[in-house]
Parts: sequence; C-alpha cells; structure tokens
Amino acid sequence: MLAMIVSGPARAAALSDAEATFLDQLVTASGVLEQRCDGYEVDGAGGVQLGARLLGSPEAAMAMIDAYAAAIKARDGESYDPGKFRPEVSDAAAKTFRRVRTDLVRDPKRACADYGDAGVDRGLLRRY
Repeated sequence: MLAMIVSGPARAAALSDAEATFLDQLVTASGVLEQRCDGYEVDGAGGVQLGARLLGSPEAAMAMIDAYAAAIKARDGESYDPGKFRPEVSDAAAKTFRRVRTDLVRDPKRACADYGDAGVDRGLLRRY
C-alpha cells in the first residue's frame, strides 16, 4: 500500500554493490576523459569486459553503460531513450562525477595520474 503512495523517483531501485562499483569506475574514467587528461583514451572493449566480470554478462555491462549514457543526455537536455534511463544511475553518477571533477580541478596533475592510472589498471582506459 505504501509503495502506491510513494512517488516514482522515490521508488527507484537501489544499485547493487556490483552495479555501484562498475558505475563509480565508469564515471571516474569518463571524468578523466572529460578533463582531457593527457595520455589517456577510452578502452571500450576493456570497459565491457570489466563490467561483464562485475555484473555477470556483457549484456549487463552494456545496460549499465547505456543507462549512464542516458543519464548524461538527460542532464545535458538531449534526447535519450527513456527505457534506458535509470534515476538511481543518474543520481549516483552525478555524485561521483562531482567528486572526481572537484579533484581534477583542484589538482589536475595528481588527479589525472591517479584516476587515469586506476582506469588503465581496471581496463576502462588505455595509455596513448
């Protein structure tokens, strides 16, 4: 009965620990790329492999990547597939992105190296 009273966003499913971990790593790597840290580029195949290990399948990894992409588009006011949008992904991604971006702005050299190298170690980024 209470579930019927609670609004839609409040009923958003919580992220599993594996989803939260993968999303945190995905958002952190995207922060490195957004900040244009020298020497790093996306490793798409590595990202899907990491997600598959954490979430159990490449399809689950792609679903999380798609949900993050939809969250970015929604935030930027672009059109997105509402079937891929998950409010809990959007909320968690925004929190992580703010934290990472703050670090990257405060101390870009250290943060780029720390976050960039972590992204490489996880397979989300590669060095060029």
